[in-house]
Amino acid sequence: MASPGSPEATVEWVDTKRYLWLLGVIIPLLPLAAMGLYAMSDLTVFLWIGPIVVYGVIPVVDLAIGRDAENPPDELLRSLEEDRYYRWCVYAYLPVQFVSLVAACWLAGSGTLTPLGYLGLALTTGVMAGIAINTAHELGHKKESVERRLSKIALAQSFYGHFYIEHNRGHHVRVATPEDPASSRLGESFWRFLPRSVWGSLTSAWRLERTRLARGGSSPWTIRNDVLNAWLMSVVLWGVLIAAFGPRIIPFLLIQAVFGFSLLEVVNYIEHYGLARRREPGGRYERCAPRHSWNSNNVATNLLLFHLQRHSDHHANPTRRYQALRHVDEAPQMPSGYAAMITVAYVPPLWRWLMDRRVLAHYGGDASLANVRPGREARYGVAAG
Repeated sequence: MASPGSPEATVEWVDTKRYLWLLGVIIPLLPLAAMGLYAMSDLTVFLWIGPIVVYGVIPVVDLAIGRDAENPPDELLRSLEEDRYYRWCVYAYLPVQFVSLVAACWLAGSGTLTPLGYLGLALTTGVMAGIAINTAHELGHKKESVERRLSKIALAQSFYGHFYIEHNRGHHVRVATPEDPASSRLGESFWRFLPRSVWGSLTSAWRLERTRLARGGSSPWTIRNDVLNAWLMSVVLWGVLIAAFGPRIIPFLLIQAVFGFSLLEVVNYIEHYGLARRREPGGRYERCAPRHSWNSNNVATNLLLFHLQRHSDHHANPTRRYQALRHVDEAPQMPSGYAAMITVAYVPPLWRWLMDRRVLAHYGGDASLANVRPGREARYGVAAG
């Protein structure tokens, strides 16, 4: 990992998960696996393999394998990031993603599926679309232009290309503040958060691009608008698929896209729930710190999400590659991995029972330090306004 004679060469460390990162291609293989198992058995249940894996299998595997809080030595971070093997583990997601998408559209357009099978395959494809947004997240933060272009391509399936703009230039600036649509508030249910985040992120991305282009004297209605050119990729992709497989796949494409970006949004919901950055006397917010993101070291979910759960270090070092992200003791820890927590988030009373006390404990019982949903201040003993 380090060249002979370099300072890094004196440090001995082995990434025990090095070859396990290839497991990331399991998710885009799910539609192909579903179709193969269905073809062999004629059992519709196999077309539902995506939701079964996400909501059933991965949480159990997370529990069985446990957690890993090991960090790479600081001396090796540079050489670890420069190891191109890890990049190819991410790149591999995209060709498998689009092969699976084409195959799924072919079957959905064939007219041979029952409504239940059609829906199951759409949701399985939507799982792939949702995790593709996470793959785009890993790529979109990088400095190399080819990776940023690949990020937009990964987002085309879900028609969520504006995420490329809003996440990097919006969310990372406003995270854990009331101004951020993607930071959920204490006492806010996922079902209330979902439309707020979807609409708020879309309109924020448009404003960011309109402002950027206006500085150069340009109208936002240009192909150089990164929101429009990202959406254009989706229009072209969907148009080709519909032309190839017929209008029967239009509901299929809509279902998988909505389910896909909803998976992103439920992850957004759990990542910063109730956490708040303090506003300083000058009016600016304090710098984002590890204490402003929920973390988890559950191994299985981290392998499939390219260490997304080490979210605090990601916000502190947005361009740092996934293999070099570190566990931070200061960061509040979730009781389980994202795969289990997103299921809990769908049930607001269960979520509040599990997480509200953790938010309050994080702030020493003082809810005034948290990001509280407006109108819910009295519930937590906070003065409104």
